[in-house]
Amino acid sequence: MQGDKDFATWLENITVMAKKVRKVEKPRYHKQVVEEYKSNPLIEALPPILSMDKAYDLLAVYPKYKKEEIEAPSEIRLQYVQRLKTYFQPLDKHIDLFHRFGAAIRQGYVTRNPITSDYNRRLQKWYQDLMSGKTTQLEDDESLPSSGLGFTMIGISGIGKSTAIKRVLSSYPQVIEHAKYKNQPFVRTQLVWLKLDCPPSGSLRALCLGFFKACDEILGTTYFKQYGTSKRLSAASMVPLMGPVAASHSLGVLIIDEIQHLSQAASGGAEEMLNFFVTMVNTIGIPVILIGTPKALPILQHEFCQARRGSGQGDMVWDRMKNDQKWKILINGMWEYQWTKNNVPLTQEMIDVFYEESQGIVDIAVKLFMLAQFKLIAANKKELLTPEVIRSVAKNNLRLVRPMLDALKSGITDRIMIYQDIALLNIDEQYKMASEELKQVQSAPIDQQALLQLTEMKLFCNQIILKLMELDVDRGQAKLAAEQVIAAYGDSVNLEKAIDEAYKIVLTSNITKDNTKNKVINKAKKKQYLESDLRYYHRKAIDNKCSVYDVLSDAGYIKNARLEFYLEGV
Repeated sequence: MQGDKDFATWLENITVMAKKVRKVEKPRYHKQVVEEYKSNPLIEALPPILSMDKAYDLLAVYPKYKKEEIEAPSEIRLQYVQRLKTYFQPLDKHIDLFHRFGAAIRQGYVTRNPITSDYNRRLQKWYQDLMSGKTTQLEDDESLPSSGLGFTMIGISGIGKSTAIKRVLSSYPQVIEHAKYKNQPFVRTQLVWLKLDCPPSGSLRALCLGFFKACDEILGTTYFKQYGTSKRLSAASMVPLMGPVAASHSLGVLIIDEIQHLSQAASGGAEEMLNFFVTMVNTIGIPVILIGTPKALPILQHEFCQARRGSGQGDMVWDRMKNDQKWKILINGMWEYQWTKNNVPLTQEMIDVFYEESQGIVDIAVKLFMLAQFKLIAANKKELLTPEVIRSVAKNNLRLVRPMLDALKSGITDRIMIYQDIALLNIDEQYKMASEELKQVQSAPIDQQALLQLTEMKLFCNQIILKLMELDVDRGQAKLAAEQVIAAYGDSVNLEKAIDEAYKIVLTSNITKDNTKNKVINKAKKKQYLESDLRYYHRKAIDNKCSVYDVLSDAGYIKNARLEFYLEGV
């Protein structure tokens, strides 16, 4: 079944991502300024709290770039363009996210200090109650601050939510292996953060399985084997098992991305999963961060916000960027990464064009810049980034997201809501296509359509020559006459008319076998054509002693079939 296949793929992605991001460190305990953070090894082992300037430097990602790289072969420069996938320009909202995350994880640990006897006593009692079916809170001391300090991030696809949280998470180790604290034995594997995508089905049981699978890949445990292989265990049976796992490894924060998948859950499924998140926040004391598109808002506003202890830090709603100073900063930082032969300075017109074509969606703007370079480099011709090139690439490449962009441009809320979850560009596929296009350009300057046209024209010319030879015209002179007819009429004349015109040229030029063997036919009257007539370009090719393909290509009549194929449908 498709659902089973989707779940298997989702579970495999958890394995891949867990292995990819796993970052294990030995603890370095930092002196704390905030009183409630002191003498807590889970907090002291975290990176220091940074100023805004240092947070900015930590989050920024500026790819490698050397001016001499533009002299590299085209196939190498296509590789260089790929570096733009890592480009990240921090803005004030990213700094806000960085500090919110830091506060959430620290506040969550305040009530779960593992070296205090009080916490261990409460943990043991909570676990016993859990096993006996009772529902109690791990943090039942009202003098302690509430740990319900998770928050939600909402924004349309491509706005940069997932990328931003990944940058923030990269500033923290995922696993800290403690052995000794203040000269006392303290053996604990601290799972600082865990990020999961909400299952496509919105199933709580699937999320539980993903949780166990991710823990195993990161911590080297066997929870999935213990709890996930039995089909008899329902979601209701698995949820109580997740609490002890999270508590025993001091899980700092749980991040759930793509939370809009809850809208696909079966009846009651969304409420069931949100109740689970509430349990993590209110009962175990683990902050939960939910990330998704506006499609999730009705569910979150109706269920989650009412049930949890309030969002102490407030929720984050990220809108697309405005065409203001921040947008200029983003494009200016990106613009340095030009691997086309001609480096073009950034103008206000170009900044405006990028905004118009991307509607302030960062993912689209960056990928549009990449695609424009792909196209210019792969075409192996004049490599000049212009507003016209950006518009052309956007027109041909953004067809799948065009409805969303048009809706954003309209500003009509109902239209925007329809397209908020639309899939964005797959830049890896575009790179593969551009590479193939470059090979095609380098190995065969004439595409198949142009080659077919030339072949048909050659056959037509040969037919004229044969008929003239039947009329006792020398082959060499017949060839010259046939070529002049084709130059004058192209394929707009039928064979009978072409033979008649060619024979007239032979007669008026006194071409005979006896005395004109080496004479060049130049008496045929040259017909004048408009630039909209393809015969104009055929005549131009003859006059300039170049191929018809080159003339038509320069005039924009012939498109590269392979490049058009890869760009279409992006």
